[in-house]
Amino acid sequence: MTHQLPPLYAQFTDWYLLLTAPQDYAEEAAFYLRALTDALGSTPVSLFELGAGSGNNACHYKRAIPDVTLSDLSAAMLALSETQNPECQHVVGDMRTLRVGREFDAVFVHDAVSYLTTAADLRQALETAFVHCRPGGVALFAPDAIRENFQADTDHGGHDGADGRALRYLEWTSDPDPSDSTYLRDYTYVMHEPGRPGRVAYEQHVQGLFSEADWLRLLAEVGFTAVAVPFQHSEVDYQLIVFVGRKPV
Repeated sequence: MTHQLPPLYAQFTDWYLLLTAPQDYAEEAAFYLRALTDALGSTPVSLFELGAGSGNNACHYKRAIPDVTLSDLSAAMLALSETQNPECQHVVGDMRTLRVGREFDAVFVHDAVSYLTTAADLRQALETAFVHCRPGGVALFAPDAIRENFQADTDHGGHDGADGRALRYLEWTSDPDPSDSTYLRDYTYVMHEPGRPGRVAYEQHVQGLFSEADWLRLLAEVGFTAVAVPFQHSEVDYQLIVFVGRKPV
């Protein structure tokens, strides 16, 4: 992971909610909240999300958690989240190094963790989560894929906006070199807005791919007692795996 953000998270942020809308996240946000609650033994009162992006998950779980802090490397994405989640605190920072000087009942890291492409970077992010968990607190990590469930595939989607703008995308996931710890996601976006010619943009995202054993080893190294938890999303034809860690009391 470098500090060079893909254009999607920098120059195209005003289109982001037409790519992926808050309502798209209801099912998984509910699962993450249940998993955190089960691991903690009660609903978290405070939660710190690393790599929160536009805050689409927070739109859902914040209804149950009164104290939510959202962070992201992209200031533009966090500004978008602030329009959706004005009651939440927002902090710009890199999940590998960010420190906010307090502990939380729960730490949540969604698919932004997939942009960590080396074990060293991933370990740093796990350490950040550990530091911000209170003793007995829990953390949940939700990578897009692990080595065991990775599938090369294509996807498409998008939304129409109330202002007449619309976006459609094609996503192509591939792993040209299975011997390394990365895979590729190629995106093409077609953007329409009233009174202007349509625009097309292309970008490639490099993402990290680690085995379940790698994840559990790194979580143990930073101090978590961790387990892998399966999640069967209704729109995915294979079982996703998330990792839930508990910080010792």
